[in-house]
Amino acid sequence: MDQQRSAAPQRPASRLAVGIVSAGRVGSILGAALTRAGHRVVAASAVSDASLARAARHLPGAEILPAPDVVAAAELVLIAVPDDAIAALAASLPIRPGQIVVHTSGALGADVLRPARDAGALTVALAPAMTFTGRDEDLERLAGVSWAITGEAEARFVGEALALEMGGTPEHVDEADRARYHAALVYAANHLTTLVNDAADQLRAIGVANPERLLSPLVSASLDNALRHGDAGLTGPVSRGDAGTVARHLDALAGTGIEDVYRTMARRTAERALASGRLKSADAEGLLEVLAEPEKEETP
Repeated sequence: MDQQRSAAPQRPASRLAVGIVSAGRVGSILGAALTRAGHRVVAASAVSDASLARAARHLPGAEILPAPDVVAAAELVLIAVPDDAIAALAASLPIRPGQIVVHTSGALGADVLRPARDAGALTVALAPAMTFTGRDEDLERLAGVSWAITGEAEARFVGEALALEMGGTPEHVDEADRARYHAALVYAANHLTTLVNDAADQLRAIGVANPERLLSPLVSASLDNALRHGDAGLTGPVSRGDAGTVARHLDALAGTGIEDVYRTMARRTAERALASGRLKSADAEGLLEVLAEPEKEETP
């Protein structure tokens, strides 16, 4: 029998010694998720008072050490620092052959960890499609979320195993597609927060005492409709081609700081409504005229 066959990639062994660099909003929660999955967070780096408090709350068994010492103590190194710091950090850490090195950036692939891979580590980009607020409920929200995984074949297998262990669903994303993947998540999640808070500000400005309570059922239903039915879930004046109502909206929003945003979003909504057949071309003509960019006055 041929004894030279390569062994099949193995899932991460249970009870890996985990090092967290650093114990921020993401790192502390993922460390807690790995602990719940049966691994041991043995060390973490934390500098600010907030990070130290998170480490104490979510990583009670971890020793607080400088980043190089965290790496020296770990079999699985979880890098959870801002995107722009990952490359330099990966190049500076004392990575050794056989370690698993993971970063949690949604926007970056595994290539940013090339120094660790060159040092003999298995490297993977592993990012949950979830927002982290620093509150305790972040850990429970991880259940069932998708994780973007990028890496070479064996590394993808390890990333998939880690995601499954933390109760998630693996989603393989090519290196070249990470930025577009992350842009889509930001477009949906971050901009939704801005839109809702802008709307709440407008209601508060006209005397609505609790705009969050007023908006909650409406926005929740709209989000549910969008996710369930796509463009068919669209309602409102743009989908009806109600140019007069949209014009009144723009007049009412003049000087509030969101008039131009409303115009841009309404125009994009009209484009999608037209493409999906929700808005008829005949009804769109007057609406698009109202939504056209106003002509700027020429400076004499």
